[in-house]
Amino acid sequence: MSRVGKKLLEIPAGVTITNNNNTITVKGPKGELTRTFHPDMTINVEENVLTVTRPTDNKEHRALHGTTRSILGNMVEGVAKGYERGLELIGVGYRAQKSGNKVILNVGYSHPVEIVPENGIELEVPSNTKIIVKGIDKERVGALAANIRGVRPPEPYKGKGIRYEGEFVRRKEGKTAK
Repeated sequence: MSRVGKKLLEIPAGVTITNNNNTITVKGPKGELTRTFHPDMTINVEENVLTVTRPTDNKEHRALHGTTRSILGNMVEGVAKGYERGLELIGVGYRAQKSGNKVILNVGYSHPVEIVPENGIELEVPSNTKIIVKGIDKERVGALAANIRGVRPPEPYKGKGIRYEGEFVRRKEGKTAK
C-alpha cells in the first residue's frame, strides 16, 4: 500500500472541493485550481477529509495512487496558503529590477533578459539581488523559478549566477601554476 496514497488529506476551513468525474476543483481564499485525474483513481470527499483509493495493486495503479494524493495535497495547500520560491543573484553587476509585471535581469550578457510571468503567478523584487516567485500552483511556481535560474545557472569556479535561496553550490579549484 502506498504510504502517501493512504494518508488522509484534511481540508482546512475556507477550502471547498468539488468532484465531477475525477475533474477536481479546489477553491480557497487565494484562488481556484482545477485538474483532471486518471479515471481509475477513486477520489472521495467526506466532510473535511479527502481520500484516494486505487482499484488494484498493479504497478500503474500503485504509482498513480501516491501521485494523485500528493497533487491533491499541493492543490489544497496552494489555495489555502500559496507557494513562493526565492532566487538570489550572485555576481558583480548582476541585478534584477521590476518593470510593470515583468522582471528585467542584467546577468552578464550583452543584453538584458526579460521574464514575463504567466497569469496567476507574481514576481517580486525586494532588493536588486533577490527575486521571489509567488503563486497558488506549486508546479507552475517551480517551473518559472527554474526558468529564471536557467538564464544564468551558478558556475562552480566563482559561484556566480542565479541560485535558489539556500542552495549550496559545490566549488571547484581553479588551475594551478607549476
